[in-house]
Amino acid sequence: MVKAIGQVSVETRLGDISQAEVDAVVNAANNHLWMGGGVAGAPKRAGGIEIEREAVAQGPVEIGEAVVTSAGRLQARYVIHAAVMGPDLQTDHSKISKSTKSVLERARELGITSIAFPALGTGVGGFPPDLAADAMVAECEEFIKGASAPSLKRILFILFSDDLLNVFERRLHGRD
Repeated sequence: MVKAIGQVSVETRLGDISQAEVDAVVNAANNHLWMGGGVAGAPKRAGGIEIEREAVAQGPVEIGEAVVTSAGRLQARYVIHAAVMGPDLQTDHSKISKSTKSVLERARELGITSIAFPALGTGVGGFPPDLAADAMVAECEEFIKGASAPSLKRILFILFSDDLLNVFERRLHGRD
């Protein structure tokens, strides 16, 4: 489903983020930037171990920060690693919001036109999907309305389950 916010198309889709045809994919990371299993492991499996090597070389970082690496063999040009949790693998609304904002700031710096996000913090972090969707969509809307990223034309939330897809679609389109 697509929603236009200003000049930016915000979309939701079921799928594998590592296969996204965008300028940058977002990796839900811990602040040491290791890429484990699940959604965080998808870009490493598809794009190559060099993505993790580049990320880890930049860590550790503060929770809520984001760092950029190449995308290896992915279709994207970049992977933006969002440090949404620490070594304790715990996250919250504030950490997800701050991480989303940091990712969008890196996107602005790179001058990218399209980016794909997973549902940050909802896997290993165990954060409730509806609250993660609230945090992420609100940050994206605020960023777009602030005209902070004139090059950004498309934000894609790629979600790995129907349940997550439904939660993000409800939040994006204002339905409960």
